[in-house]
Amino acid sequence: MRGLCGFFVGLLAGLAAATGALAAEPPFVPHDFAIRDFHFRSGETLPALKLHYYTLGQPKKDASGQVVNAVLILHGTGGSGRQFTAPQFADVLFAPGGLLDPARYFLIMPDDIGHGASSKPSDGLRMKFPRYDYADMVEAEHAIVTEALGVRQLRLVMGTSMGCMHSFMYAEMYPDGARAAMPLACQTVALAGRNRLWRKMSIDAIEADPAWKGGDYAAQPMLGLRGAENLLLLAGQSPWPMQLAMPKGEQVDAWYATELPKHLASLDANDLIYQLDASRTYNPSPDLEKIKAPLTWVNSGDDFINPPELGLAQVEVKRIKAGRFVLIPAGPDTHGHGTHTWAAFWKDDLADLLKRSGG
Repeated sequence: MRGLCGFFVGLLAGLAAATGALAAEPPFVPHDFAIRDFHFRSGETLPALKLHYYTLGQPKKDASGQVVNAVLILHGTGGSGRQFTAPQFADVLFAPGGLLDPARYFLIMPDDIGHGASSKPSDGLRMKFPRYDYADMVEAEHAIVTEALGVRQLRLVMGTSMGCMHSFMYAEMYPDGARAAMPLACQTVALAGRNRLWRKMSIDAIEADPAWKGGDYAAQPMLGLRGAENLLLLAGQSPWPMQLAMPKGEQVDAWYATELPKHLASLDANDLIYQLDASRTYNPSPDLEKIKAPLTWVNSGDDFINPPELGLAQVEVKRIKAGRFVLIPAGPDTHGHGTHTWAAFWKDDLADLLKRSGG
């Protein structure tokens, strides 16, 4: 399964492999955790919600037996916990001596509801799967941390794109649940305007395909998926580096002819509909004052999904007591929305956050 965040990771990993720059993946350890009779905010219940997650490193406890070094890292729409093995993230942060060196920290990377190896529509229920939203997903993340792993308070919660939005929600829903928060590439207001539009267009493209059959398709509705994936590809691009990399029309055509089929091959229509629709209730803005933890919020200047010219973050961050906002300037080497996964651009801000939240 590969959506917007999976697109960035897959494309960049492929480029690294082609140039011989792809390092060995960190030894992520997979785990499964089941929640019985999980109640969704839609009023629906799933008899057994399977949650898949990965860990790296070992928990360390203080004199009272409490884990003190747990870090929760949350993926974006269509991604999974394994995406953080990508070299532009892992080789910077997880390397020996890195800011999140597994020798020092216990790293937790879930597959959210509807993603990866966690429960999702394509497991069999299709469009009868409970209509989950971001609050359900954050509750499940918290269950992994507290129930599966016995962690009372995280050292840090951080996330990219959808995981950025979940980071804000986690800090509000569980004000004492983390000592620091680092949301990467999102806003705190309800999704509206262009950000809501491209999601709605993607869902409608799938549902308008006669082959979708209300979700009961025998084969993937490729016409609809093509329309949705076109929007995902476009939303993830940054004009400056793309112009430099592909200054000729035939180069763009060749790139598109190669990339689109790769991403279509890994998509499930119902899963994608649910993933995009889950953002419908997102709106942490009214409760920003509830956030206790020091927080550093990072967006990028060439992000199609979170355009800086709206000026939303600069206003909203003032309501967070210990909040700071950083805008990475657009440049020839930035990556649009995907800059969130390139830790080199914001690792100094992470270092500062860890320092000001207790070292």
